[in-house]
Amino acid sequence: MSRANSPAKSDRPRKSTKANAAALRALQDLQQAPDHDYTIIKISEPISSALTQQPLSPSATTATRNSDVSDTATTTTAAPTPASLDADLAHYRELFSKLRFSYVEQVTKEKFIRAIVGDPPLIVTPQENADLEAGNAAAKAELKALKVEVAGMVAGLETRGRALVGRYERVRREREMVGRLPGEIGLLEGRVGELKAATAAMMMTTTEKGDEARYGMNMPLGKTLELVDGKREEVGALERQLELLGGQVPRKRKEMERLRGEVAALENRKMNSAAAAREAKRRRENAQGGVEDELEARGRWYRASETVLRQVLDLQG
Repeated sequence: MSRANSPAKSDRPRKSTKANAAALRALQDLQQAPDHDYTIIKISEPISSALTQQPLSPSATTATRNSDVSDTATTTTAAPTPASLDADLAHYRELFSKLRFSYVEQVTKEKFIRAIVGDPPLIVTPQENADLEAGNAAAKAELKALKVEVAGMVAGLETRGRALVGRYERVRREREMVGRLPGEIGLLEGRVGELKAATAAMMMTTTEKGDEARYGMNMPLGKTLELVDGKREEVGALERQLELLGGQVPRKRKEMERLRGEVAALENRKMNSAAAAREAKRRRENAQGGVEDELEARGRWYRASETVLRQVLDLQG
């Protein structure tokens, strides 16, 4: 069975290498492709370029605006920024409101003058005014509904834009990570080869130690992980024990210093006692004719005799 499985095992690294090479080529193609960094400014470039390429009419060339915001907007058309776009939007909104008011005023004046000087003069009835007001009210309601719809579309576009930005950033990070993977895979493959060589050498050295040692080097992944977890628990217990003992070190050190002082005092006493004993022995040896030793021995003999006589007398009585 091992011989039959060996070709399949040898084909797996080749397949993984081919897949890695294909992924690396696809990543290089993506990196060499033009950068599609879509923004509102870049999307608006075709419109702005088309507007700048259109020939201006004489009235448009002679008519100039005195607004600083519009001047800065026209100067930054080549490279607009979000701040300039916001300023242009506010400026054009203001201009549009003024233009709408002027247009309504001008049209009203023209209709009023035509109604007066016309032949026959135009006379508007109250019913026509009521119908016109009803039509205006319906148009306003429709315009309001369209504005609400546009606001919802804008909110949806903003939400989708934020989601797309997040996805783009995630894809960019993943692309960078994929670009680093081939080198890391090569390092890991080299490390695996080194570990296999070390394992083979260790197996050769442990063949004489019995089946248990060989089984320890050939355990399956599950048991190996269990063994690793057990060793990690043992290491954790040892670390906790070391922390506990480390907290006791200062107290033990102080106790050791105290005992060392007591031992030093006892050694001094011992030395003093030894010196006193040597001095007493020297004085005893230097006594005259050994009289003191003889008297001491005779006194001991007398005390022993007295004790014996007392015991004898007590027995006879």
